[in-house]
Amino acid sequence: MSLIITLIFIGLVLLIVELLIIPGFGVAGILGLASILGSIYLAFTQFGQTTGLIVLGIVIMLTLATTVIILRSKTWKNISLKESIKSKVSEHPESRGLKVGNTGVTLSRISPMGKARFNGSDFEVSSIQGVIDNGREVEIVQIEDSKIIVKQINR
Repeated sequence: MSLIITLIFIGLVLLIVELLIIPGFGVAGILGLASILGSIYLAFTQFGQTTGLIVLGIVIMLTLATTVIILRSKTWKNISLKESIKSKVSEHPESRGLKVGNTGVTLSRISPMGKARFNGSDFEVSSIQGVIDNGREVEIVQIEDSKIIVKQINR
């Protein structure tokens, strides 16, 4: 009888893993169903029809109870992420004080995109003239939407 109880427990755990962790219907779900069906088969063959029907009823009740507990909203609230993201994807550079003609220094190689620092803030920029090495002085020549286009200042 302990084998039957173990198979039922393993089957329920595998079905829970399949529902919550592994997307789709895969190996864990198939093994879970096989384990539960195997426990029912063993109950019928080893202990007779009465015990087999009792085990079948218990499996149905446990499966329904487990499904209800898993699908309750409170269960999902306990395991879900509660933080919200408050940052913006891209602010317009002009709202941060940038304008055509500002100068800055490249923080990475710009080929054709890289990072540059203007007024103490870092921005992703694009080169109008190809590759610009790290540590070079650049000037903003154009701002399109949130894209900053720069050129190297030759001094």
